[in-house]
Amino acid sequence: MQNLEAALKAARKYTYLPFSLHFFERVSSTNQTLWNLLNQGAISGTVVIATVQSAGRGQWGRQWISPVGGLYISVAISFDHKIEATDSYQLTFATAWGIASQLRQCGVDVGIKWPNDLVLNGRKLGGILTETKVNKGQITQAVIGVGINWTNPVPETGINLESWQASQDFRPITCLEMLTSKVLLGIESGMECLCQEGVKVLLSRYLDLLINMGDRVYVNNISGKVVGVTPQGNLRVDLETYNTKELITPEIYIEPGTISLGYHKSSV
Repeated sequence: MQNLEAALKAARKYTYLPFSLHFFERVSSTNQTLWNLLNQGAISGTVVIATVQSAGRGQWGRQWISPVGGLYISVAISFDHKIEATDSYQLTFATAWGIASQLRQCGVDVGIKWPNDLVLNGRKLGGILTETKVNKGQITQAVIGVGINWTNPVPETGINLESWQASQDFRPITCLEMLTSKVLLGIESGMECLCQEGVKVLLSRYLDLLINMGDRVYVNNISGKVVGVTPQGNLRVDLETYNTKELITPEIYIEPGTISLGYHKSSV
């Protein structure tokens, strides 16, 4: 814990979030543990870190396998200004961009797979789960959960950071505490970008690291191309349809969870 606090103090140029660190050997879910702490009076910036999750949660109710060796962390964030409940994916985008940017600054060539995966060498390095509390259609509080593969075993579509570093000429992330500090700094910088520079700037930065731009996808057996994302988190796809005279490319919006893009070699 002292090593992590020292790493954060040395690296932080600003303190957008007042981090308060809470460590656990085993929890059911870092997100759920953090919600429990918030119900007991914890404030924005409270962080839960666990060695193991017995019931980690991923997007759309999926289980997040969380063995020893991974980083499992959740951060509480409160909002003074208005963020619509329908815009909750902006928090996920901010987190993904912020973490990816921090790791890229160290030399780890991380990209983003829509909407919430961190990708390295075309395989999944980590994921993000955003949960929110809403009042009158506005997000008042959020818990951002992040899982990163460090030394833990991973499936064929996954990669852990240590195995990637073993194949490099350098080792940019030297320990789990350093990785944790980069993740926390990434969440902080992402939220600062969203809340102070706005969603337009954030989306531009997110798209710069999105590995899916230009991907060919099929919707109802019609071919299309990924051209961006909306502020609500939907994938923007140009469908290619033909009439008797010309090619027509109407743009449609696809909600997260309704299409799978798979993994491929990153070009970023």
